[in-house]
Amino acid sequence: MSEMMDYVLSFLILTGAVFTFIGSLGLARLRDFYTRLHGPTKATTLGVGSLLVASAVYFSTRGEGVSLHEVLVTLFLFITAPVSAHLLAKAALHLRLKSLAKAPEEAGRPET
Repeated sequence: MSEMMDYVLSFLILTGAVFTFIGSLGLARLRDFYTRLHGPTKATTLGVGSLLVASAVYFSTRGEGVSLHEVLVTLFLFITAPVSAHLLAKAALHLRLKSLAKAPEEAGRPET
């Protein structure tokens, strides 16, 4: 049982590390604000969530009962990350921040 749990925890930690790295890389490498917004809100949220689940499982199986601290942090993260990303995007639209991507109506038109 303990060896199987070690494999599960290892998988969760590696998955969390990979998602967090991909999200951080996206934040550093993408070119404009709107595409950079996806890095921390999508991949990094999954990465940190996976790390928190691994922590909760580890401390629940090796400690004095169920570890609720990580569950509460995970819920807080999954609720606040999309809301903050939405508010950042709305603020950028309000400030008329230009995107490098073409608008949908421009993408279908032929060049003249």
